[in-house]
Amino acid sequence: MIFKQLFDTETWTYTYLIADSVSKEALFIDPVNTHIDNYIALLEEYGLQLKYSLETHVHADHITASGLLRQRLGAQTAVSELCGAATADVQIQDGDIFKLGIEDIKVLATPGHTQGSVSFLWRERVFTGDALLIGGCGRTDFQGGNPSALYDCITQRLFTLKDETLVYPGHDYQGRWVSSIIQERTTNPRLAGKTREQFIEIMNNLNLPKPRLIDKAVPANRYCGLDENERQDAVVVRESTRPIRNEITPQDMVAQAKQHIVEVNVTTAKQLLTEGNIILIDIREESEYAAGHIDNALLLPRGVLEFKTGNMPELADKSKAVLVYCHTGGRSAMAAHTMQQLGYNNVLSMAGGFEAWQKA
Repeated sequence: MIFKQLFDTETWTYTYLIADSVSKEALFIDPVNTHIDNYIALLEEYGLQLKYSLETHVHADHITASGLLRQRLGAQTAVSELCGAATADVQIQDGDIFKLGIEDIKVLATPGHTQGSVSFLWRERVFTGDALLIGGCGRTDFQGGNPSALYDCITQRLFTLKDETLVYPGHDYQGRWVSSIIQERTTNPRLAGKTREQFIEIMNNLNLPKPRLIDKAVPANRYCGLDENERQDAVVVRESTRPIRNEITPQDMVAQAKQHIVEVNVTTAKQLLTEGNIILIDIREESEYAAGHIDNALLLPRGVLEFKTGNMPELADKSKAVLVYCHTGGRSAMAAHTMQQLGYNNVLSMAGGFEAWQKA
């Protein structure tokens, strides 16, 4: 594999290059338009073919190079479907997988800085954009920002990754390049030891100045960084990142679903439930539920999940954190994936299910 961390000194923005060294397929995360020639030279140096240009969100502090990379190299642009970037080739959804040869880059929805903010998980690295910074986090006072959603996605999605997972942020203003999940979970001054209410209070009282380039950058980035003249030449080609298979077994369905969701073990599940602010759903059948279930779990059988979620007041807020479980973890994985497709952006599945819970 090939990995490069690049830095724009004007906007303090980090850009990342990931490539499979065998297939030579590559992608950029959060490229900046003023570095387009440097990016192309770097790709030529390593003999790489640019397949994707990914955005963690629609940026307010710089203009992306994604549209230019599409025009000059044919790369597919990818932005969250919640960002309003209609000209992006791929409208990213939570759980999507981008493939580069044998390398998989997984999408984690991490809203809060903006409604459509996402992070990208690759091997032992997570690229968090502005959701989680080194010793901080992104502001929540524009573009549909929400401090409550940001706290939930950081504590219940990012902080449940392995301790040793390296955190690569979208920016840093103090010359720091990389952190780790355990470091941010235990020392980040906005989050470590803070309750949800304390975090919201902090974020609502930052009183930061308006980003200098926001009025120019946000409109441009909704068109992948292209100006009006360049947009006329842009051709949008939609691409599905989801696998298509002609024959599939139930085991295949579970394995496929697990590629798109976040699983937590029983220990983490108990911790999240103790902390509160998460909805627990039992997706087994009524007879299984009656025979024994976790306290305070809502019954929502997998077979009727698509039809009943909209009628449950507890699930009216789709940004609310949800933990689903079944008997052994297979059905809950598929249920979690289904809920993501229904628009719920913070769904977790408990590995091992109720059986593992009882053993623990």
